[in-house]
Amino acid sequence: MQVEVFSLCDAATVQGGKLNMLGAFDTIVAGTMPVVHPQCAVAVRIRFNALEGEKHSVSVKVIDADGAALIPAAEGTIALNFPKGQRSCSANLVLNVQGLKLQRYGEYSIDLAVDGKAMASAPLFILERKIT
Repeated sequence: MQVEVFSLCDAATVQGGKLNMLGAFDTIVAGTMPVVHPQCAVAVRIRFNALEGEKHSVSVKVIDADGAALIPAAEGTIALNFPKGQRSCSANLVLNVQGLKLQRYGEYSIDLAVDGKAMASAPLFILERKIT
C-alpha cells in the first residue's frame, strides 16, 4: 500500500471516485490561546495492491506534543472492490473536523495508521501572532 495524499486542508470531498481538496495548510497563526479553528478536513488517498486484500482498518488521530488526543480517533474499515484484472485500486477518505480547539502554541501531529501500522504523519504548527 502507498499513501498518495495525506493533508490537512480547509475542505475536502469525494465525488465520482475523485478526491477534491481546497486550501492545504500546516500552520495556524493565533493572537491568543486557546484558539478554535472553526472547520478543516483531513484528506487521504491510499493505493492498495490486489495482493494486500480487500479489507483494511484505518485510524486517524490528532495529537499534541505530549501524545494526548485533541479529538477522538477516527477509526473505520475500508472495503475495496478490485475490478477484474486491475492490480491496484485507491481509497479516498475525508475526515471533517469542526471546532478544533488548540490549547497552546507549538507543534501538533495528525497521524494515519492502516491495519495498525503507522503510514503517514503531518505536522500542524500553531504560531503566536507577533504584534509590533
